[in-house]
Amino acid sequence: MYSGKSMARRSLQASAEGIRKAKQAFKRKGWTQEYLAAEVGLETRQAIWKFFTGKPIDRHVFNDICFVLELDSSEIIQPITDDESNLLDIPLDIETLVQKLRSVIHENIQAQCGTVQLLDIPRPININDIYIDVDILEEINSQKWLEISKFCNLCDDENCALGVTDLLQTRVSALEAASKYTKLMVLGKPGSGKTTFLQAVANSCNQGLYQADHLPIFIRLQNFAEDIQGRTKISLWQYLQEYFLNFGIHERELSIVLAHGKALILLDGLDEVIEEDCEKIVHKIRQFTEKYYKNPLIITCRLGSQNYKFQGFTEVEIADFNQPQIAKFAEKWFCATAKNSAAASELAHRLMQKLELAENLPILDLAATPLLLSFICLVFLFNGDLPANRTELYKEALDLLLVRWDEVRGIKRDNNLSLLHKIKLLSYLAVNSLAQGSYFQSEAKLRQLITDYLRQISTEPTDLEALEIESASVLKVLESHYGILIERARGIYSFSHVSLQKYLAARGIVTNINTQTLPEFLNHLSEKHWQEVFLLSAGILKPADDLLLAIKQKINSLAVKNAKLCGFLTWLEKKAASANALYHPSGVRAFYFTLALPSEHPLARNQDLAILLDHQLAGNLAEDLALDLALIHALTVSLGITADIFSVRFSALSLALDLKHLLVNQPHLQTSLQELKNQLPLPSQGREVLKLWWQANGKEWTEALRTLMINTRQIGHNWQFNQQDLHHIQQYWNANKLLLDCLKSAADISPNLRNSLETTLFLVDEEKRLETRG
Repeated sequence: MYSGKSMARRSLQASAEGIRKAKQAFKRKGWTQEYLAAEVGLETRQAIWKFFTGKPIDRHVFNDICFVLELDSSEIIQPITDDESNLLDIPLDIETLVQKLRSVIHENIQAQCGTVQLLDIPRPININDIYIDVDILEEINSQKWLEISKFCNLCDDENCALGVTDLLQTRVSALEAASKYTKLMVLGKPGSGKTTFLQAVANSCNQGLYQADHLPIFIRLQNFAEDIQGRTKISLWQYLQEYFLNFGIHERELSIVLAHGKALILLDGLDEVIEEDCEKIVHKIRQFTEKYYKNPLIITCRLGSQNYKFQGFTEVEIADFNQPQIAKFAEKWFCATAKNSAAASELAHRLMQKLELAENLPILDLAATPLLLSFICLVFLFNGDLPANRTELYKEALDLLLVRWDEVRGIKRDNNLSLLHKIKLLSYLAVNSLAQGSYFQSEAKLRQLITDYLRQISTEPTDLEALEIESASVLKVLESHYGILIERARGIYSFSHVSLQKYLAARGIVTNINTQTLPEFLNHLSEKHWQEVFLLSAGILKPADDLLLAIKQKINSLAVKNAKLCGFLTWLEKKAASANALYHPSGVRAFYFTLALPSEHPLARNQDLAILLDHQLAGNLAEDLALDLALIHALTVSLGITADIFSVRFSALSLALDLKHLLVNQPHLQTSLQELKNQLPLPSQGREVLKLWWQANGKEWTEALRTLMINTRQIGHNWQFNQQDLHHIQQYWNANKLLLDCLKSAADISPNLRNSLETTLFLVDEEKRLETRG
């Protein structure tokens, strides 16, 4: 009966062939037995003499002698005898042996891989309660040859997400890939779920749900590198021997399992091995995989760190979470961390509703990375909502990637730059990339920008060529260590998250804002991809008064550069001022702004912004506004009628002109409208008569309605805007909307200025208007 650790051999002896190989190695060294004893750390040479004469010696001494002589101990050791085999109770068939060893290490694998430690959650979480199967891309994005224009066509500004590179290929389940390829190198960004995936594979194997006929072996390569410090000659096989000896598993048993290809080898975190040890560890992995090639093996590593290739391995990349995966992970996260499961489901549901709102799409962009999604769930759990001011969220997310994620796992990285300079450099790159109107940059361009920055911070004259070489190293660090920059295709880079890029750009602008840089920043006011930068800058600045006042002045400049727009705004001011209604003045101007636009314009009669300024506009409108809205509707109906459809649209037009309930206090307008209505033919006259009437009189009748509206209500003007006018109108609207959003984002602004800016939205300073006329 197998009795565990007591059955494993405590002493080892060399075989005849092993002694021959050992003596050859000893001769090549040119040492004495006393010197060899000292190298091994022995006080006498007695054990050395026993080793060379085939006598049993302590297993650790035996292995140390082999290490020093650069020998593989498995080739020197005396093979196990039949008697020993019987004593150890090694099963004759491999299936029974594998199951025996699986039962021995079951608890250890459960302890290693059965739980995960979530960010800032004080207790371990069962991996089955949190893990969702990630997807992988079977082509590595950074190895594909693509043009930058390919990405520019795919990138969606509204979503602010760069998972577009994943759209260029098919996603498959990571477990499916693990079953498909026996040798797998799994690459991914920091926090993409590489370790959790590997733990899930080990745990599934341990529970008999995946590769149930294999022995799971999970090794953190960082621990392996640290454990063999100073033991340069130890192989991965020898390390596993010693490791399994602790569980009473004899090396012969392990050797049989490996020889039959019945071990599932899982090596985690190649990128976490310090640079000086990396080549050594890679060499040991290569030796092991070449010798025990039959065993399925998975290695994980960060993108950008895979400088080494392993023969026969398929490289795949972990894909970003898609929206269904985000929702599923969020639900599992809240269920795993909250005591009340019903409340947890409700929290997850509310979080997803919030993330899907247009104003929160930049945060949804972050949620595509599991680590950052876990952080977002944590924030939502404590606050019950997503922060209105996103700057603190982005600041913490950046700190998580640059500092905390390595700290919590005890990983030390070689750093070319201080943390402050990393942030300043990233801000510099973010601003320059946005200024060029593209989220994507060539490697050559990025290296040039890094070189420029390094030159700026250098206190001494530095050789340009040396700086260019250093720039390549810095770029690699930003990619492989922190995942802030990602190679989307060969030689094409972008920030991993557009939201972080815009936050960094805002930090860079705010840090360097002055009378020279502010006008340059304001030149981007009308550019869609800069709007989030303005919002974040307003949230960071303390106080934000100067920036917001400068935005208002820039809006005034936009207003007066187009004569038609200026005339339109002059009308808007007068019309809104004449309305008999107790609403927010800017809300009334926003209401009439969209009311006066051509019906085909996207903003026509869109009252979202007006309601945002004054929620009362969402209810029953005051008489003046309701009447004007109804008249504009009647004019729009008549303008859309042609002779062929007049008979069909007659009832709609008649109903639109039925405004008696709004004209109680305006009998003259009611009379005039009735007279216009009386001019229309009767529906009973038939379709052909109606068609001929509208053909002959429709245009004149519609213009009469327009004239009546202009003379009595000052609405319905035919502004005759051309495409350029409409472009300027849209720009002006967007700029006012942006200013309002900035006012809401600003954490520090004087109350008087806030009130002044809110009440003067869609209003041009008279002084600016007079300047233009002059």
